[in-house]
Amino acid sequence: MEILINHGSVLIMFAAVVGFFMAWGIGANDVANAMGTSVGSKALTIKQAIIVAMIFEFAGAYLAGGEVTSTIRKGIIDAGYFVDIPEQLVFGMISALLAAGTWLLIASYMGWPVSTTHSIVGAIVGFSAVGVSPDTVAWGKVGGIVGSWIITPLIAGVFSFIIFNSAQKLIFDTDKPLEKARKWVPLYMFLAGFVLSLVTIKKGLKHIGMDIGTFEGYMYAIGVAVIVAIIGKFFIARLKFKTAKSRRADYINVEKVFAVLMVITACCMAFAHGSNDVANAIGPLAAVVSVVESEGEIASKAALAWWILPLGGFGIVAGLAIFGHRVIATIGKGITHLTPSRGFAAELAAACTVVVASGTGLPISTTQTLVGAVLGVGMARGIAAIDLGVVRNIVVSWVVTLPVGAGLSIMFFWMIKGAFT
Repeated sequence: MEILINHGSVLIMFAAVVGFFMAWGIGANDVANAMGTSVGSKALTIKQAIIVAMIFEFAGAYLAGGEVTSTIRKGIIDAGYFVDIPEQLVFGMISALLAAGTWLLIASYMGWPVSTTHSIVGAIVGFSAVGVSPDTVAWGKVGGIVGSWIITPLIAGVFSFIIFNSAQKLIFDTDKPLEKARKWVPLYMFLAGFVLSLVTIKKGLKHIGMDIGTFEGYMYAIGVAVIVAIIGKFFIARLKFKTAKSRRADYINVEKVFAVLMVITACCMAFAHGSNDVANAIGPLAAVVSVVESEGEIASKAALAWWILPLGGFGIVAGLAIFGHRVIATIGKGITHLTPSRGFAAELAAACTVVVASGTGLPISTTQTLVGAVLGVGMARGIAAIDLGVVRNIVVSWVVTLPVGAGLSIMFFWMIKGAFT
């Protein structure tokens, strides 16, 4: 307890720095999940993708990041074990952030799309189980989260399979695909706008003082979706198409229409990603600030300090701008050949899955969700369309992430504990 009173400000500053470092790692590695498909399908250039992601990742983190944060902060370990040793919880959360951030830095440099959720959960479980006691870990909660990592890629894969096949039947397999694209793509834009706005209204605006009822929330979301569809229709009308003299030329024209849609879904996915994955950086940081400011009292529910969400948002944006291009290349080009129509199906499916998870407060892995969605698109075209070697390497990097995160966290925990005691 004396440590928190004597060194409280130092611990908060240290936690803020490593929290920013962890958010930087999320931007450098995980934002590829939001932008990789857009770049891989050539709907956006790298520069355009970074600008879009900067705006919408930050907006998602700041407006809709509060719901998931409470799960990652309180659910994984039993805070009751730390009542008499609150300084150990503070040391542990700092070491978890430092461990996960370090691993993300290494993985991003290598171009490996690893799971930030795996990294931070493994790190928290590592310091708590080995540094304090295995009883401190709520293994049932961890099991539920691990189960979600298996279920969500399946859900995303099914979503993307359905969306891709609907586009095939409604547009590509018809006699006049360009006409059908002009007709149906605004409807897909409506769906993307609805998903994006609903999570903002229902979950994001609560912690900035706006609590909108269920019926009003749906009405506002529908209104925003209609506006998005109208804007999309306007831009599609301004597209210039080459005269189609063959079926292939027809398809090229249709992909131009889908490229407009990809920009919408890229914004949607970036927002959804920011709202879900910012928790991996600011959850442990919020726990540190709460314990230190209350002089060791571990509250069952602590309010987020005003500066924590913006810190996470800025960290994500900085990591993306500086280092994000390496992993974007892996996701966008490695798994399967993506066109705007295929990339759209994957992104919209992943965004829907992430939004559902973010709304329920479950910290899923966006990496696995997006890879599941891309695999769903690939499977719709047959197993030969997927580069199984790349998929195998990605899965291996996921498996390695948990033990590496735990090992680094244990090491940093003993170092930080030794420095302050």
